[in-house]
Amino acid sequence: MRFGGPQIAKELFVSFEGIEGSGKTTQVRLLHDYLAQTAIPFIFTREPGGTPLGERLRELLIDPLGQMSREAEMLLLSASRAELVDKVIEPALEEGRLVVADRFWDASLAYQGYGRKLPVETLMQITMFAARNLAPDVTFLLDIPVSVSRERLRGRKKTTDRMEREKRDFHERVAEGYRKLAAADPNRVMVLDGTRDSDELATEIREVVLSRLTPNPAPRA
Repeated sequence: MRFGGPQIAKELFVSFEGIEGSGKTTQVRLLHDYLAQTAIPFIFTREPGGTPLGERLRELLIDPLGQMSREAEMLLLSASRAELVDKVIEPALEEGRLVVADRFWDASLAYQGYGRKLPVETLMQITMFAARNLAPDVTFLLDIPVSVSRERLRGRKKTTDRMEREKRDFHERVAEGYRKLAAADPNRVMVLDGTRDSDELATEIREVVLSRLTPNPAPRA
């Protein structure tokens, strides 16, 4: 989907969003495992990252000991996104592939806008410039209470990244920001209860993705 411009030929652009510990990455992996058994041409990527430049910026952005201004953080994320759109996402869509992204620009509006309290309208302008007005066709938002997020993170690795180390009120603002973004764009953003059984969620997500693809490819023999 492209705002304010012509549509490009493509299969489908899907993104996954959610606060830390939402189960987002698990669902990305489960969808990948399913698609690998089909004839669907697809590519998976992530933000920040997904390109050599993006991965270098990712190291700076998630470094638990790193420090930077809110504005610098947003601009680094935008630089990573611009490179990802240019080098990975647009070429894949033009080839007719299904593109699945572990986060896209909704994350910047939720984390840097609502979480960091930067002006969302300004962030949207920066974001649309970096993303060339490209938006996912469907976004799956895995919604969980922050209390569940904190509990899940405690069971993970000891070293957390910069975002995971933020205080609870920051994550509450991010979670609420995601819900506001979803409410403002219900045709694109599908809100899913991230506390549900992961296999049940995976089945629902898969059915939505396949319903957007025509014709539906059959699994490989």
